[in-house]
Amino acid sequence: MVMLIDKLCDLLEKITFIAIVILLAAMLGVAWAHVFCRYVLGSSLFWSEEMLRFSLVWFALLSASLIFRRKKHLGIILLVEKLPINLQNVISTAIIYIFLVINIVVTIQGIDLLGRVHAQLTPALRIPVSLPYASVPVSFLLMAIYSISDIFHQFAKKEKAS
Repeated sequence: MVMLIDKLCDLLEKITFIAIVILLAAMLGVAWAHVFCRYVLGSSLFWSEEMLRFSLVWFALLSASLIFRRKKHLGIILLVEKLPINLQNVISTAIIYIFLVINIVVTIQGIDLLGRVHAQLTPALRIPVSLPYASVPVSFLLMAIYSISDIFHQFAKKEKAS
């Protein structure tokens, strides 16, 4: 079971990384086009700032899910490492379960929000507001899946130790 969830997480991580690269390239292209239009042509792109704002939110939250997957959240690592050795395992385990609960709650609340705003359109791009807002449940669902993977790994580690 652990290998299966690892394969799923690896696939999700690759897809997320590709999405982040595409978002970054699109943001860079739109930002350059905006600057060119504003300073060379004398008129700005009316939709570029909104697109960049929404893309940045997607970029940040998807990046956070990758950081979560790779366990690179600096604040949490530093907190756990400052504790005595016997508490480190207990706190590390508790953190996994706390994160799982938080990720599930935020995912559910994010999906609920999408249901409430699906008919609204953004001012400049005229896309459904739910598209940029979807970054929250998508990213936190990824983090929930990664939390479940961590729980499976903990159980596998305990079975090996027994």
